[in-house]
Amino acid sequence: MGCALHYCRARHGGVVKHRILYTKPSITEREVAYATDAAANGWGDRCYEYIDRFETLFKVHLGVKHAIATSSCTGALHMGLAALGVGPGDEVILADTNWIASAAPITYLGAKPVFVDVLPDTWCIDPAKAEAAITPSTRAVIAVHLYGNLCDMDALRDIGRRHGIPVIEDAAEAIGSVWHGRRAGSMGTFGTFSFHGTKTVTTGEGGMFVTQDDALYEKVLTLSNHGRARGQRKQFWPDMVGFKYKMSNVQAAIGCAQMERIDDLITRKREIFCYYRDRLCGLQGISMNPEPAGTQNGFWMPTIVFSPGTAITREKLQATFAAENIDARVFFWPLSSLPMFEPVASNCVAWDIPGRAINLPSHHEMTTTELARVVAVIETF
Repeated sequence: MGCALHYCRARHGGVVKHRILYTKPSITEREVAYATDAAANGWGDRCYEYIDRFETLFKVHLGVKHAIATSSCTGALHMGLAALGVGPGDEVILADTNWIASAAPITYLGAKPVFVDVLPDTWCIDPAKAEAAITPSTRAVIAVHLYGNLCDMDALRDIGRRHGIPVIEDAAEAIGSVWHGRRAGSMGTFGTFSFHGTKTVTTGEGGMFVTQDDALYEKVLTLSNHGRARGQRKQFWPDMVGFKYKMSNVQAAIGCAQMERIDDLITRKREIFCYYRDRLCGLQGISMNPEPAGTQNGFWMPTIVFSPGTAITREKLQATFAAENIDARVFFWPLSSLPMFEPVASNCVAWDIPGRAINLPSHHEMTTTELARVVAVIETF
């Protein structure tokens, strides 16, 4: 008990400060009621009821023809790449600034991830660097919308058309982000989403594959069910070796409740970011998540990048936030700096930013007092 209490609270000058979490899901009685119903009654004839409903709600929100609920965004990306025929000897281009979940599925298929640099303002893939990296072995480009920030989808889709290469959207972090009237994840050959417990919309764990392509949808649908095609009349007859990436009915029940609240969930994320931005915009030497004209940022993870001249480091930031009992996440390490990949030190922006950046707490239930505590820490720098 004593250790748990110390973990949640810290004493500063005689004042006990409760811990501020960087993220946690927004769960209401609606999610609990739906999950309870699925656990008690979602079997037999009702075993897909919430899954079908969740997929429909997501399709409507996103404005796409097809959606397949999955056990993770990683699984959705894996199946999508497999359905495109990505395999040994192939290359897939993506930004060096990413979480490994965007690169791992490429390696599952025996293909090679090719890491390119990012833009200094959005921290997303640099279209010019992506195009320069194209070779005869390139099979796809993955556009990862980092922290809610949007990739330049016009430029990337133009590159894809000119080179005959599919552009895939990893929108795991971009629910609520909109690129010139189109929601993140709806513009690529296919899109993938995450419903991890840290995300704006959650099912605890889970993901979604979406596409406008009828044939691609059928391929992924077959792959998602151990290779059993939808029209196959033989019972327990797989037409190919597939995967097991299906979402459970109980998870989907939580997702249905979240989708019924999605506008409020997105709005709250944007309110939190705006609080930070409005109070920090007068400080010199910092930049935050951008929102270019014609776009809307879902602001999943408010992030501050300090300019090199400030001499502020990741380690100083972590130590100061920890001393105030506030959770803060480090900016993603460049994937090519990890031991399982070859270093690409020429990706200067991707290698430079993490050492002077931090992700700020932003869960839906943060109070104004908690937000002010976070701002006060930043002001000390």
